[in-house]
Amino acid sequence: MTLSEIIKYTLIEDVQQGDFSSLSTIPAQAQSKAKCIIKESGILAGMEVAREVFHQVDPNLQFETLLNDGSRVNPGDMAFKVSGAAISILTAERTALNFMQRMSGIATKTAQYVAQLQGTQTRLLDTRKTTPLLRQLEKQAVKIGGGYNHRFGLYDMIMIKDNHIDFAGGIANAIDSCQRYLKQNHLQLKIEIEVRNFQELDQVLQVGGIHRIMLDNFKPEDLRKAVEIIGGKFETEASGGIVLETINTYARTGVDYISVGALTHHIKSLDISLVAD
Repeated sequence: MTLSEIIKYTLIEDVQQGDFSSLSTIPAQAQSKAKCIIKESGILAGMEVAREVFHQVDPNLQFETLLNDGSRVNPGDMAFKVSGAAISILTAERTALNFMQRMSGIATKTAQYVAQLQGTQTRLLDTRKTTPLLRQLEKQAVKIGGGYNHRFGLYDMIMIKDNHIDFAGGIANAIDSCQRYLKQNHLQLKIEIEVRNFQELDQVLQVGGIHRIMLDNFKPEDLRKAVEIIGGKFETEASGGIVLETINTYARTGVDYISVGALTHHIKSLDISLVAD
């Protein structure tokens, strides 16, 4: 789904037959100006989205960008100005702010995690734990905050997780079946496999045929040992219960990637408002 489509259906959800609050109180010909004010420190994200919201509501609105995505912002900073039909500004206001607040919250949280990785080679990844239909925007916010995107969906990377392994009858069966499927269907996708302990890790190393190993819920000391055992043969990823206070400890094990679902599913939106100028 494109950005334009996401915004189109979001506006349909909110406006439907009309913004009757504005239509009933504001003269149709009334012109006005408004400014977007930041009320909380963080990382700004969603400016392109906000611009598109105002444009879809009314192409005649004038949108002036004052800050760019990725900017560090503080209370009182002004992100943009908008001018034109007062009713149009009010109709677009909440949808634009909803996108900006959530995206900025994700970017801010991501930047906090990235700061804890300074001095290591580990990269921070997001996950598929996103809001339905908003994955594109939430993953964009992760990138704005300095993180990296994992697979976008079920179609652009093979992820053999614990249930796949259990349902397939074991690690060897799962990897072999995966390779046959990719060959039969002429697909070229990277393969990642999740392991829960050293026994499963040994099996994966014996079978091979994958690109990355996800070490799920390994303690830091075990993660370090696992990374040493893998010895650079495959990419390594740590996942499971890693929080802001512990991510540096995990990164110092030498793991290539750390994935954190909380970047998109457990965040606090940044406080942003639109006020008359």
